[in-house]
Amino acid sequence: MRAAEQPSGQNPPQGEEKAEKGRLFEAGLTYTVTAVLPVLVSFLLSVLLSASGVVDPSGENWYRYLSFLLPQLCFLAAAAVYFARTREPVLRTVGKCRWQYYLLAVLIQFGLLSLSELNTFFLWLLSFFGYEQTPVSLPDLTGWNILPALLVIAVLPALFEETVFRGILVGNMRRGGWGTVPTVLISGALFSLFHTNPAQTAYQFVCGVCFALIAVRSGSILPTMLSHFLNNAFVLVMAACGMADFPQAVKLPLYLCAGVCLAAGLAFLVFFDKKEKSGGGVKQGKSFFSAAFVGILVCALSWLLVLLTGVVHD
Repeated sequence: MRAAEQPSGQNPPQGEEKAEKGRLFEAGLTYTVTAVLPVLVSFLLSVLLSASGVVDPSGENWYRYLSFLLPQLCFLAAAAVYFARTREPVLRTVGKCRWQYYLLAVLIQFGLLSLSELNTFFLWLLSFFGYEQTPVSLPDLTGWNILPALLVIAVLPALFEETVFRGILVGNMRRGGWGTVPTVLISGALFSLFHTNPAQTAYQFVCGVCFALIAVRSGSILPTMLSHFLNNAFVLVMAACGMADFPQAVKLPLYLCAGVCLAAGLAFLVFFDKKEKSGGGVKQGKSFFSAAFVGILVCALSWLLVLLTGVVHD
């Protein structure tokens, strides 16, 4: 992600400027494809199920697996469209880094446990508007069933979501001349908005920011793939063990320890790990946002629909 960066304060040649616009347009287009495809696929699936006489399959285990699998296939399709259009080598998008960044990724992921109550607080705020969160229906996690669940809900998102968000979006933002701060904040916001979960908006934004910062500093998405897997796998293991939360006796010391780890990891990445130029604004922003506009609009409307549905349900 660093090789093609332009030193701040210098105007790139006309050919390089055109290449930057192209990179940012393709990144924005990828976000739109990623946002629109799941909506279309969900609509087609509902039509097929209705035509087959299936009224409410939500309680079926196969449908729960399918609800997690289809978005990942859409991520895969969006990434495939990007690589076919740009002919960029996949390995360049993935990148490589030193082993220390894997440790930092694990440290920060553990540190994010300290923000576990952020969802509770944000949900409490939304409750003043009458919002009630609909529980996520996980597939059967008993016994060996945890293994296919880990594959679909932890492994595939770690591979495909990181390729799109941190590989394609963050990578092209940086190669397009964006500074570290706008890259991290905007990509984090787009990551949070994509998931269209009002109750988890704040937490997912923080996760997206942390993952983006790790990717920028390391020059690779492999550490964030590890973080993403650990995040989802932890949720599944907790659910499989029947634990909705930590016991009160361990919660406070655990969160304090996690908070220290999160602060230490982020402090290192922000203040000490500066091997590349971090400054800069949003260069050629029009190229990116014009291509991403439809995707942002779809995600925003979906987020609002989920919120209103929760209010109406209440």
